[in-house]
Amino acid sequence: QVQLVESGGGLVQPGGSLRLSCAASGVIFSRNVMGWYRQAPGKQRELVATITSGGTTTYADSVKGRCTISLSRDNGKNTVPLQMNNLKPEDTAVYYCNAISLSTIPPRSYWGQGTQVTVSS
Repeated sequence: QVQLVESGGGLVQPGGSLRLSCAASGVIFSRNVMGWYRQAPGKQRELVATITSGGTTTYADSVKGRCTISLSRDNGKNTVPLQMNNLKPEDTAVYYCNAISLSTIPPRSYWGQGTQVTVSS
């Protein structure tokens, strides 16, 4: 059973940094594409970054050069960190972890509950 649990959100001043983490249980990285998405109030959910097990990454233009997604294994658990630097007020949103399983046809998508990021002075 896939379970995605986000953590690390909070209030940060413009120019600050945050490191989000997604604890991904029941996920085999080699069979999934992992990603982070965000949804601001009144807006649609949008891509932030994705990563494959081979390390191929994609980033939204709005976060290129400021965000880094990676795959990690901490204390025996698969995690997906998202390092965010030089944060801007427009980065304020709920951030969601996503796993797309490549083991099913069609691919199945899983979501976490989200973590709030607020960038404000």
